Amino acid sequence: MDRKDQDYPLSEVPMSARKSLRSLSMVLLGFTFFTATMFAGGRIGAAFPMWPDLILIIVIGNLLLGAYVAAIGAIGARTGLNTALLSRFGFGRVGARLPDIILGFTQIGWYGWGTATMAVVLLRLIGVDPDANAGLAYALMIVFGLAFCWTAYIGYRGLEILSLISVPLMVLLLIVSLSIAWGDAGGWSGLTGLQPTEALGIGTAITMVFGTFVSGGTQATNWTRFAATPRQAIWASLGAFFIGNGLMVATGAIGALVYQQPDVVDVLVAQGLTVLGIAMLFLNLWTTQDNTIYNFSAVGCTGFATENRKLVTIIGAVIGTGLALMRIDLYLIPFLLLLGTFIPPIGGVIMADYWLRHRGQYPKIAEAALPAFNVAGILAYALGCLVAYVTPGIPPLNGIIAAIVVYAVAVRLMPAARPGIGAA
Repeated sequence: MDRKDQDYPLSEVPMSARKSLRSLSMVLLGFTFFTATMFAGGRIGAAFPMWPDLILIIVIGNLLLGAYVAAIGAIGARTGLNTALLSRFGFGRVGARLPDIILGFTQIGWYGWGTATMAVVLLRLIGVDPDANAGLAYALMIVFGLAFCWTAYIGYRGLEILSLISVPLMVLLLIVSLSIAWGDAGGWSGLTGLQPTEALGIGTAITMVFGTFVSGGTQATNWTRFAATPRQAIWASLGAFFIGNGLMVATGAIGALVYQQPDVVDVLVAQGLTVLGIAMLFLNLWTTQDNTIYNFSAVGCTGFATENRKLVTIIGAVIGTGLALMRIDLYLIPFLLLLGTFIPPIGGVIMADYWLRHRGQYPKIAEAALPAFNVAGILAYALGCLVAYVTPGIPPLNGIIAAIVVYAVAVRLMPAARPGIGAA
């Protein structure tokens, strides 16, 4: 089987297959331009005044997210490995199935959310009640669920082509929407004078911003492994996850603050952008859906020890469509809070293992003598999740720091966890 055609699911990406900064940036921006981020921004915008609360939440949340993804993305570029393969070092050959299952489930969950949302919101935009026409809604979910995986089936090149077309169009629509909201609010003075209508804790709000893409960000190595240099991976990650994701959150938040509507669809309708809103919604979700199912295929290939990424992509799309039919879209906020708690420690373990245990140098994955279980990694992940769950402040950040600290201590106290020792 041609590894190039399958995007090297079980091996390092060779330098001959690496991509340019522009290519990588377009793919990652297409990934982060996601309707769920605007929905989350809408919930935040309805709960905080514009200055300084809302601005600080958006900046801090996306800066943390961008820095986190950049750190992991650089490792992907240096090693040429995706997150599923990197997890083998941090968790062990068998232990890596734990983050594989968790990350695979979250990506399938997002795919189901996006598929259901596309069907439901499209019907609402054209004036059809999705609840009263459930049969039509379910039929659209099946159509979109199978259609969205097409570019992911092609591979990186398919993601790149779609992003090159859709990203500029989505940026234009966001600018138009923000301009209309700015005018309707009466400029900066009008925006700062608007009062929130809902209540939400600052820590919860930042966790929601972080949680919108912490699962996808943890798997950003699936694309940054194609970067020609670590520096390109860092810049592309910051551009997509700090600026791109921040723009999506800000658009949803400002729209909610101005129109008192946390639902981005209602905001677009109020702005007279119904037709453009349909186009934006379709492109917005498609560019994220194909990346999401691509993430699942990377995890699935590792879990099933197969290089047939295209087959795994189809299987994932079918499962995700099933979740859409179960209406996973009705549980966005709880889903985001769970992601912000239980996903970041995985990245903490990967970073700690690469920099603290292996000193920034992994052997070739095919030649690595890896233990079945890396106890240090599993322990660090478990305690990182516990800290994120029970501590106040910013749970994602708490979980990452805790996982790194616990891993560093565990490696020092357990000789079997050091490189070259205890390998099966």
